Amino acid sequence: MQRLIALLLLLTAAAGAHAGAQIYEPLSASVQGALHKAVSDTRPTVSSFATPMDAVEWLAEMSPRLEKRIPNRDYRLDLLRSIHYEATRAGLDPQLVLGLIQVESGFRKYAVSSAGARGYMQVMPFWVKLIGRTDDNLFDLRTNLRYGCTILRHYLDIEKGDLYRALGRYNGSLGRPEYPNMVRAAWHNQWAYAKAVKLAQAPR
Repeated sequence: MQRLIALLLLLTAAAGAHAGAQIYEPLSASVQGALHKAVSDTRPTVSSFATPMDAVEWLAEMSPRLEKRIPNRDYRLDLLRSIHYEATRAGLDPQLVLGLIQVESGFRKYAVSSAGARGYMQVMPFWVKLIGRTDDNLFDLRTNLRYGCTILRHYLDIEKGDLYRALGRYNGSLGRPEYPNMVRAAWHNQWAYAKAVKLAQAPR
C-alpha cells in the first residue's frame, strides 16, 4: 500500500494537480443559512496561533517547504497565515488543508479543473450561488480558502467525522480510495508538524 501511495503522489506531482469536483446536493434551509454565515463573516483581526512564538515557529517550518512552488516570500507567508487561519477557524488541521491543496491544485492560485472547479482548493462555482454572494471571487486567496475549508467541514459533519468519506465527497470521488489516500499521504509525508497540538483554535 505504501508503494502505491508513493506512486500516486509521484503522478500527482508530475501532473501538478488531481482536482475533482464537489457534486451539487440540495441543502436544508438551516444548513444553507449556516454555511452562508460561515463564508460571509468578515475576517477578524485575531491570530489563529496560541502565541506569537507559535506563529514564528510554524511559519519557519512551513515556508521552506512551499518555497519552490511559491518563490515570493511575502505572498507565501500571507498564503500560509491565511491557510492556518481558515483551517483552524473551520476546526480543521492546517496540515490537512495544505495536503489537500497540494493534491487539488498544486498550489496554483488560478487552477481550473476540467469540471470548472477553481483556485487553490478547487471550489465549484455553484457554491457561490448556493451559500455565498454573487460578487464572491473564487480566485481570491482568502475567499477560496474560506469556501474550501467551510465545504470540507460541512462534508466532515455529514460523514460524522469520517475523513475518508469527507475527502471523497470533496473531490467528487466518494467510495474510491485514490484521492483520500493521496491527500492523507501529502498531509503526513509533506506537511507533518510535530507541534501541531500546541496551536490554538480561532473562534468560529
